[in-house]
Amino acid sequence: MQWFSLLSLLILLVLVDNSAFADDDEIYSFVLGDRLEYHANGDGWVWDAEGWVGGDYHKFWLKTEGDNDNGKTTEAELQLLYSRAVLPFFDLQLGVRHDFEPHPSRTFGLVGLQGLAPLWIELDVAAFVSEDGDFSARLELEYDLLLTQRLTLQPRIELDLAAQEVSEQQVGKGLTSTEFGVRLRYEVRREFAPYVGVTWRKTYGRTRKFIEAEGERDDTVSFVAGVRFWF
Repeated sequence: MQWFSLLSLLILLVLVDNSAFADDDEIYSFVLGDRLEYHANGDGWVWDAEGWVGGDYHKFWLKTEGDNDNGKTTEAELQLLYSRAVLPFFDLQLGVRHDFEPHPSRTFGLVGLQGLAPLWIELDVAAFVSEDGDFSARLELEYDLLLTQRLTLQPRIELDLAAQEVSEQQVGKGLTSTEFGVRLRYEVRREFAPYVGVTWRKTYGRTRKFIEAEGERDDTVSFVAGVRFWF
């Protein structure tokens, strides 16, 4: 794992030379806590946050997400990325992802595309390759439907896929899981918005069999409450 992490970091540094920000007149920064929420039915917490520093054309990103169930962290992920604007409203992203949980921890190379699709749909799609050569992908879609100046309804979809079975990670081949959610948030301030919602997560194929073997349900409906913030 160490050699793969070092190689991925070296590739990232080579891609970003000393003139990386030459096209950007100003350097900015942004942090978004998209989801910090409690799941009522499972007594668990979920976090999903990201931040960047850079300009209009070049940015460095840091992303993290995971969940904690009954006081135990079951999933924890960190991404370090370089992105460049390649299309109007879209950035190409390259970098490294490390999963601290579940064990054994794993490191991935990453290539992705993030931006604003037609109809104002926020899209984040990424492909991963692990140090063992396992390929996987993730697609996330979000849409903000403004009900009033402060009240927003946000549908969200996430799909996870894997090209190979990885039994030690309880991951099957093909479509592994989907998650559909709807969250209603109220902006106390533009930078701070509590919300409530409901999510439905389902696993498929061999992944479902791995989950069931652990005595867990292959589909889960959760009522959530949380907060979204940015600065």
